[in-house]
Amino acid sequence: MKIKGEFEVKLNPQDGYTQGNDGIKLGRMTLDKTFHGDLDAKSKGEMLSAMTPLGPAGYVAIEQVQGTLEGKKGSFVLQHFGTINKGKERLILEVVPDSATGEIKGLSGTMAINIEDGKHYYEFDYQL
Repeated sequence: MKIKGEFEVKLNPQDGYTQGNDGIKLGRMTLDKTFHGDLDAKSKGEMLSAMTPLGPAGYVAIEQVQGTLEGKKGSFVLQHFGTINKGKERLILEVVPDSATGEIKGLSGTMAINIEDGKHYYEFDYQL
């Protein structure tokens, strides 16, 4: 199954517990999202990031999504892995195995995120 929709995200910078060296900036944030469409849900998560002085960057995040997926109630965890290098982005969002609960227990899949004109969109390719 493949669904699409829009979401809002709020990033909240947090104090980090480590400092980068040689101009590398390490960051830590909490995130709050609201998904609209066939995924009608809210999520909370945490993100760690690293930005280099020359521009390349990377991040990892974990978020727990709770709500309904095409009308079925439950929750699941998404794991993120992303890098940016010379203008090219690589982003992987995947459902953590066996993390789904409720009517979506057994869920697996991947999610793509697109940003257009300042708005955030998702494409969720999943199996139940």
